[in-house]
Amino acid sequence: MSRQNYIFTSESVSEGHPDKVCDRISDAILDAFLEEEANARVAAETFATSGMVVIGGEVGLSDQDKLRNYMGRIQQIARDCIRDIGYEQEQFHWNTCHVLNFLHEQSAHIAQGVDRDGAGDQGIMFGYATNETDALMPAPIQFSHAILRRLAEARKSGAEPTLRPDAKSQISLRYEDGKPVEVTQIVLSTQHESENQNSDDIRAIVEPYIREVLPAEWINDKTEWWVNPTGTFVIGGPDGDAGLTGRKIIVDTYGGAAPHGGGAFSGKDPTKVDRSAAYAARYLAKNVVAAGMAERCTLQLSYAIGVAKPLSIYVDTHGTGEVDESQIEKAIRQSMDLTPRGIREALDLNKPIYQRTAAYGHFGREPEADGGFSWERTDLVETLKKAV
Repeated sequence: MSRQNYIFTSESVSEGHPDKVCDRISDAILDAFLEEEANARVAAETFATSGMVVIGGEVGLSDQDKLRNYMGRIQQIARDCIRDIGYEQEQFHWNTCHVLNFLHEQSAHIAQGVDRDGAGDQGIMFGYATNETDALMPAPIQFSHAILRRLAEARKSGAEPTLRPDAKSQISLRYEDGKPVEVTQIVLSTQHESENQNSDDIRAIVEPYIREVLPAEWINDKTEWWVNPTGTFVIGGPDGDAGLTGRKIIVDTYGGAAPHGGGAFSGKDPTKVDRSAAYAARYLAKNVVAAGMAERCTLQLSYAIGVAKPLSIYVDTHGTGEVDESQIEKAIRQSMDLTPRGIREALDLNKPIYQRTAAYGHFGREPEADGGFSWERTDLVETLKKAV
């Protein structure tokens, strides 16, 4: 029997966090190639530090002339991302930082397995869903994301001109009978304009937005607030700390409430099962919970490079299941083609929809009309019900 009374904590980071700057650039490169060709191959990695962005990895288009032309766009793609995030500080400015491009053509040895509709690599991927929020996501990570998204909106709208792009949030929630009932700790660190601003000044700015996002009944006199607890936070972004693609995989997924597979998401085209199969696992776990088969569901998929079908499917409903786990596993096999090609087609993943995933989580978002966040749909509920 799982614990019912406990405190659990998750964190999020803003779009201006150095690692998220890199995720954004890598996914923007991916989108640019997918705009040109739906079957483009991309594995783009980005490193950022004071005054510099370095991009490397593998890319592939069917037309080599187009590939060479696209290489000339990489620098501007990176600058556009940095400008949109909001970096115009002396040591990291979208228009003056150095952008070095070391992308090269994808390895033919990797391509041969993918071209036969196999997985682009071996690996394990996890999906998770829980009915503790409307989005069927763990509450600590969902609200940690929501706080930073709201602060980013206020910053970009001009409502809070002294806030800067780099920020982190962290929420500790007390659970009673398995449901979140109280925020015990709120941690918020945000970059700001002036060294004359202290922690109290920043709390006065951010507290109304935090209260706007969190359920009012969760905050009380016992809730502890830690806003910019070290004091001044003026130097931020890649000037304050180096960034790298793929270093925030727990922020990207479930905030530590569920296992994570071996690979990051950003910069990888959907032939890479690190990304597409993790999306499929979330899609299936969410539909299992939405179908009322369980209150919580963890789902694991595994793959081998060059092999199309998943090697294994594992489901754990954590003692909350209304249907036996083995029956759910069987229903999943019947309800969705989990080959890499099948996943891409079912979720319509060969589209330029990835730059928007780079910050504030890949899961728990609303499905969008152009296919973005398609893995958040709950349109498999009736199919799963019939299968069991």
